Amino acid sequence: MELLQIIINSVKNISLWSIVDISVVSYILYKVYMLIKETRAEQLLKGIILILFLIPISSFFHLVMLNWILTKTLAIGVLSFVIIFQPEIRRALEHLGRTAFNDRHVLQDEEVMEKVITEVVNSVDNLSKSKTGALIVIEQVTGLEDVINTGTKLDALVSSALLENIFVVNTPLHDGAAIIRNDRIVSAGCFLPLTNNNDLNKKLGTRHRAAIGISENSDALIIVVSEETGTISFAINGKLMRNYTKDRLKKVLIAIIKRRFQKKSTLREKVIEWKKKMGKTKS
Repeated sequence: MELLQIIINSVKNISLWSIVDISVVSYILYKVYMLIKETRAEQLLKGIILILFLIPISSFFHLVMLNWILTKTLAIGVLSFVIIFQPEIRRALEHLGRTAFNDRHVLQDEEVMEKVITEVVNSVDNLSKSKTGALIVIEQVTGLEDVINTGTKLDALVSSALLENIFVVNTPLHDGAAIIRNDRIVSAGCFLPLTNNNDLNKKLGTRHRAAIGISENSDALIIVVSEETGTISFAINGKLMRNYTKDRLKKVLIAIIKRRFQKKSTLREKVIEWKKKMGKTKS
């Protein structure tokens, strides 16, 4: 009965701001978990949680040596977490920084982007048929200027013919990546960061590992054509999906682009509505 009374009193003392506080913290913890899910950081986080659980237990049973070791391990573990998982932390911070107010370089015309996707998909299909290796990166909200600077600047309109010529075997730009920003090929022959994921299929080559690497550090859309088999693969958010057909690839890319424009449009409508309400309030 005493426990029940304590619970009832605690519930009565909960204010609206306490509920908001708990909701915000819960949401942040959920988003952090989703960011590190299926990464190396997830395993280390589980280890830290286990240590936090064992420290009070060891203290309660007066296990002095074990308590000392766990306490020191926790202190070192937090520092190790920052050092070892710097790429994951960077990815999380970049993810938080991707807001609708940061995409000034993103094209606002949905129809133009659909035409760009059509040109890209046509070139990928032809490259696949001829088994010509290719690596194409479509920039979204996260800027790729550091990657663009590693290649040869082109600043040319996207066309299937130009993309196919870029990846002709034994040409200077063949081995690098072509970067597309809006409706232009801004650079080619670019070097991409390789993924550090050791659990990948050993048969995956450098192009596929580079595609996963840049997708881990940005929200870019990456298309890979295998030089050995002509297989078309697609990478996004650290995941690589293989065996795409021309039609399937086009549907996926257009769906992603449309979703982005819909989010942008919805947010713009909310801002306009908020401004109208503010105007009425002032008047």
